[in-house]
Amino acid sequence: MSDTIDSRLQALGITLPEAAAPAANYVPYVISGNLLYLSGQLPIEGGKIAVTGIVGADVMLADAQRAAELCAINILAQASAALAGDLSRITRVIKLNGFVASAPSFVEQHLVINGASNLIAKVLGEAGKHARAAVGMASLPLNAAVEIDAILEIKL
Repeated sequence: MSDTIDSRLQALGITLPEAAAPAANYVPYVISGNLLYLSGQLPIEGGKIAVTGIVGADVMLADAQRAAELCAINILAQASAALAGDLSRITRVIKLNGFVASAPSFVEQHLVINGASNLIAKVLGEAGKHARAAVGMASLPLNAAVEIDAILEIKL
């Protein structure tokens, strides 16, 4: 399965970055039993926040969806770090929680988080189908447009 995941990433033109270090007093992931809890990931690309601002004000929907894709890539990078590089240990993405910095009138958070959901499903196949939440927020850390955390079921 790892070859399949690697080939899917390659076909999508995705190279997983090095997992980002925590920016405050928390850990990037916790494994409890067969569950991997991943801390919120921001749309970091090339070591910086790639999409900042408020969706529906100064960030367009397509840019916010790209931010969600970047969050998903960083979720996969953190999972890879937690699983010693073996993403084939993921048996199921249980849930994604998506947070979108939103203008008061913006109501398409679900479309933003589709960027992450679609990417996760393309990379992980059946194991990537998940429950999720898509929530509007007044603001997010470092002025990020999107933040997403995840709960994954893994093989021990």
